[in-house]
Amino acid sequence: MTLTLTRRETSADAATTLRASRPTWRRRSKNALATGAVVGAAVLTAVPLTLVIWAAIQRGSERLDLALFSNSMRGVVGQGGGLLHALTGTLLITAATAAIAIPLGVSAAIYLTEYGDQTRLASLTRRAVDIMVSIPSIVAGLAAYALFSLLLGPGTRSGLAGAVALAMIMIPVVVRASEEVLRLVPGDLREAGLALGSPRWRVIRKIVLPTALPGLTAGAVLGVARIIGETAPLLLVAGFTDAMNYNLAEGRMATLPVFIYTQWSSKGLDTAAYDQRAWAGALVLMAVVVALQLAARALPPQIAKLRRNR
Repeated sequence: MTLTLTRRETSADAATTLRASRPTWRRRSKNALATGAVVGAAVLTAVPLTLVIWAAIQRGSERLDLALFSNSMRGVVGQGGGLLHALTGTLLITAATAAIAIPLGVSAAIYLTEYGDQTRLASLTRRAVDIMVSIPSIVAGLAAYALFSLLLGPGTRSGLAGAVALAMIMIPVVVRASEEVLRLVPGDLREAGLALGSPRWRVIRKIVLPTALPGLTAGAVLGVARIIGETAPLLLVAGFTDAMNYNLAEGRMATLPVFIYTQWSSKGLDTAAYDQRAWAGALVLMAVVVALQLAARALPPQIAKLRRNR
């Protein structure tokens, strides 16, 4: 009798637990509502990007021909012309910016992770990097303009000044990315190198940097993608010209963002031609940024694979 009652009680408890574990209509409704809200937010996030890409492709492809990449705007009024001078200026200024920002940014990250992790100087450096990240780009342009006016005289505009302004924006991006990557290098590797009697600088050069190279490369590429579309500082310090200029140290130099701005804001009588060139420039600039983003994802595994096969 006692055994029968115990079995009945156990079965009743199991049934109660099973009913309690089943989702009720209220739980199902809440779950469906939360899922719908999350999916809706994801779709809303992608809609603006999709519209921008669609508009750039639809309007920019009308003027996407060989003449666009083989001509400058020198002497052109109305139809014709191209963005060769702006594309050349963008490549030169971006290369100069990378040459300034990447060594400084990686060196600062090495100091923060390998030498002065908890020191007051490291704390001040991190705080300065945080402030520089949030500084508006126009302020960087004004700082570069003031620096070159002091050194070379008022009103000086050049591609080099534009590179210095962009480097002020790119350095904190490189420092943050490089610091995070260097912290991922296992401490055992450093300790093994130091235990063998190697000085710290050799351990960094031979062990830490090669191990972190894929991540450092990705951080540098993302830094370039961050600055290549900047307009305000280049408008201040690099200016704009319709002709080719290969000299970073002298004369105004055109860039793609400023080309788009001037084509859109200073239209001549044939407004359609200026609109087409502006949208074509936007499409080219967007393609460059997307290519850089894809390169930042694709390069680290390829570099790691090459290092393993060596």
